[in-house]
Amino acid sequence: MAQCLRSTLNPSRTPQSFTRTVSAKNPAFASVSFLRTLPEFKKYPKPCSLVMSCQGKAQNQQEKPPQQLSLDDLVTSNRKGEVLGTIKESLSNCLSDTNLLETVPGLKSRIKGKVRDIYDAGDYLVLITTDRLSAFDRNLASIPFKGQVLNETSLWWFNNTQHITPNAIVSSPDRNVVIAKKCSVFPIEFVVRGYVTGSTDTSLWTVYKKGVRNYCGNVLSDGLVKNQKLSANILTPTTKAEDHDVPITPKEIVEGGFMTQAEFDEASTKALSLFEFGQRVAKEHGLILVDTKYEFGRSSDGSILLIDEIHTPDSSRYWLAGSYEERFQKGLEPENVDKEFLRLWFKENCNPYEDEVLPAAPAELVTELAWRYIFLYETITGSRIDILPTQEPIHDRISRNTSQALSSLRQL
Repeated sequence: MAQCLRSTLNPSRTPQSFTRTVSAKNPAFASVSFLRTLPEFKKYPKPCSLVMSCQGKAQNQQEKPPQQLSLDDLVTSNRKGEVLGTIKESLSNCLSDTNLLETVPGLKSRIKGKVRDIYDAGDYLVLITTDRLSAFDRNLASIPFKGQVLNETSLWWFNNTQHITPNAIVSSPDRNVVIAKKCSVFPIEFVVRGYVTGSTDTSLWTVYKKGVRNYCGNVLSDGLVKNQKLSANILTPTTKAEDHDVPITPKEIVEGGFMTQAEFDEASTKALSLFEFGQRVAKEHGLILVDTKYEFGRSSDGSILLIDEIHTPDSSRYWLAGSYEERFQKGLEPENVDKEFLRLWFKENCNPYEDEVLPAAPAELVTELAWRYIFLYETITGSRIDILPTQEPIHDRISRNTSQALSSLRQL
């Protein structure tokens, strides 16, 4: 989301004031909100990194046994049978693009990202999570309910991590929409990793197998193998160049004027605490949160706030915990819940980087990916997402709900 804002930002100056926030004095979600229909959130204790020590924990306090998941739960579950019909009915009613400038009064401009469209609404930003699937630096397909699932996944995590950091959310008047106040975004992605894995140019395994032993200020020991768990979670920040992520060290972040030392220290502590918390919640539900990214902004009162998305299947890597150890010992890839299978189909059937026109993604693969997004949301939150087929175009629903919400907010 914020990546489409950072390209105009000069890192030698104070971050520009075109991003999202909410006052630290009022981090809770506004009453003009779709959140009231989401499930009640479980309260978790603070991560160990936020307290002086974990050794003082009561001896009789026992962790809840983790849920056991297998690939069969993903492939053959009864729930999959329940939602497949709805997904198929919605293949022709996806949210592929938006133009709220024509349908919502008071909006000033739009920035189109890979997945999210961001509208300037004066004191607020309106962020629409679409159903677009992005890979190979282009849009591949539209996935039914993807935008809704991503939005509600982030909302669940935002609401469950307010004990770690205040966040940017003001309200969510629609399944695909978030409204937030503006703030200054830091042009740094706080990438946190718990495992040596990945295949992109900046992934930990890619650089490690090339011989790199000091990455983004982290000293890596010899002898690590792909998909191995690190002895401790590490932070590998990146900053945005014109078209790709650039790894950067904490020293370079401060010396380059991207953030002050105090700002970086606070944001990095929050990022590591959020990741530790996310790993604990994922483990309880039979998953491994492998790596993810966070973005932060500064509010008008100086508070550092969590922005963008959090722990979604677009920003994070998840593996099935139950089979990880056995597969790792056998040298097999972990079982995962992500979009890799659809990316591989495009690589096998075209050149997604160079072909001007790509083939249409098969309906059965689009349907399967829609299910995987739903599976991950319901596994983590322990609740069923409300997906209902509708004849009303999604854009009309979003326009109506957003207009009503902005009107109410302006009267506060």
